[in-house]
Amino acid sequence: MFNKVLIANRGEIAVRVIRACQEMGVATVAVYSELDRNALHVRLADEAYSLGGQTAAESYLNTDAILDAIERSGADAVHPGYGFFSENADFARAITEKGVTFIGPPPSAITVMGDKISAREAAEQVGVRGVPGSTKLITDPSQIIEFGDSHGWPIAIKAAYGGGGRGMKVVEAADEAAASLESAKRESLAYFGRDECYVERYLTRPRHVEVQVLADSHGNCVYLGTRDCSAQRRHQKLIEEAPAPGIPIETIAAMGKAAVAVAKGCNYVNAGTVEFLYEDGEFHYLEMNTRLQVEHPVTEMVTGIDLVEQQLRVAAGETLSFEQSDIDIRGHAIELRINAEDPVGGAFLPCPGVITSMATPDGFGTRFDTGYESGDEVSQFYDNLIGKLVVWGDTRASATARAIRAVKELHIEGISTTAPAALAILQHPEFEAIEHSTKWVEESLDLSHLAPADDSAPGDDDSPLVKRDLDVEVNGKRFSVSMWVPDTSASPARSKRSSNSRSRTGTSASGNGEVAVPMQGTIVKIAVAVGDTVEVGDTIVVLEAMKMENNIAAGRAGAVAEINVGEGDSVGSGDVVALIS
Repeated sequence: MFNKVLIANRGEIAVRVIRACQEMGVATVAVYSELDRNALHVRLADEAYSLGGQTAAESYLNTDAILDAIERSGADAVHPGYGFFSENADFARAITEKGVTFIGPPPSAITVMGDKISAREAAEQVGVRGVPGSTKLITDPSQIIEFGDSHGWPIAIKAAYGGGGRGMKVVEAADEAAASLESAKRESLAYFGRDECYVERYLTRPRHVEVQVLADSHGNCVYLGTRDCSAQRRHQKLIEEAPAPGIPIETIAAMGKAAVAVAKGCNYVNAGTVEFLYEDGEFHYLEMNTRLQVEHPVTEMVTGIDLVEQQLRVAAGETLSFEQSDIDIRGHAIELRINAEDPVGGAFLPCPGVITSMATPDGFGTRFDTGYESGDEVSQFYDNLIGKLVVWGDTRASATARAIRAVKELHIEGISTTAPAALAILQHPEFEAIEHSTKWVEESLDLSHLAPADDSAPGDDDSPLVKRDLDVEVNGKRFSVSMWVPDTSASPARSKRSSNSRSRTGTSASGNGEVAVPMQGTIVKIAVAVGDTVEVGDTIVVLEAMKMENNIAAGRAGAVAEINVGEGDSVGSGDVVALIS
């Protein structure tokens, strides 16, 4: 087993890996950006090293900085978590070339499956068929139009080196092709560092079903049941459950067999997930994610297998201690992703800011995986996942009831979260009847009853000096010290603008022609020029916040009189970016 593992990630997944290592007696090393200097994963690790920078590109995607931290810490293994470099073959090679173990699949498997086009071809070679699609990289909108005209609309543009819905755009008609391709490439580059894209047919009412696989370096490979991840918005998951309900047992077995075939076909080692779309009793291969999934806890809850522990053991060269016949799926588990987003009206607008207070639920069969505590800040520069509320029950009905109870206990102040939307999904009769699909949240779920969050900030008072245990850096290495500082525990949280001054839908709420952004972020595109005539709902600028693009639209018709920002500019919540006369 390893002596010291460096976790090349942040947030709840870094915390998850740190805790697993601690339980196995393995020392841990955290890395952090300037904004994450006091983050929970940094506080929990045995050692921590600064990467510098604020954005992901400047920190968690800075290969040289991470390699330097590995060398300075003496770590003999690296766990990549998910996102960032978790599916980057070049990063995995750079790690192994230093004589350090990469806790994940071999670079060759990442190369095959990390490129979604070669992944489709690899699956076909072992007899597993996917959704109709192109194996050519898309470089021009005309290729999209040609595919759509041949296979039917809508179609999906997808990041060839991505996943998790990032860089994915649905194109309903030919006139949307150019703008959708441009947006997909921007998102893909921002989140994965590459902007190659491909297209495939977009099914109308599919369920998203995935199979967890685990393979060792001795030729053994098993699948650990299924997960249903159909409750999504913006092609990103809100609720996951295991096992996938309402699917015939013989179909589940066929999916598992196909998943193992795909894994063995690329000589896969470690934990991975093979994803399928299920519709009208048939399943289609979608892609393979060569990493630990965000939703892995539901599989752990129904199998009793610690997937992070197994990742470490497999990476250390151990043989799997169980066979396929040993896998026993018991009960039902549900995971709710609690994101820093405002779900009012179904907009799901990113909502970065300070968590002024957080109390998490507890009880039988209940766990909450998070990378934050009260007082921590959710930054606009990173993914907006606050935590994952995971419950287990002996049946799907009991798991749902426990999830409803638990989410009602969850208490987060300072920012808006997706918790109210999760509750609406759990209590909906169509979710109970398993009648939802990947489009159900956006097309059918009514969230109009949700009220805007209370944006009031607490008052302030004077406080004396108090003793504080603080963390400092010396030459980039973290140390803990004690010192006397002013008591800021009662200081007012950074106040947010009144909910009436910002739009929940991305359209300017102002009747005077001011186009204001509803959240802080970066302007990545200006869609109009001074003098252009616009209608209500026309896109004025595109704002990127928390790695998601948001169209900021006109709230009134007229002519564009002013544009106050440029592409690449950072803006704050409520900033006026344009004026319509």
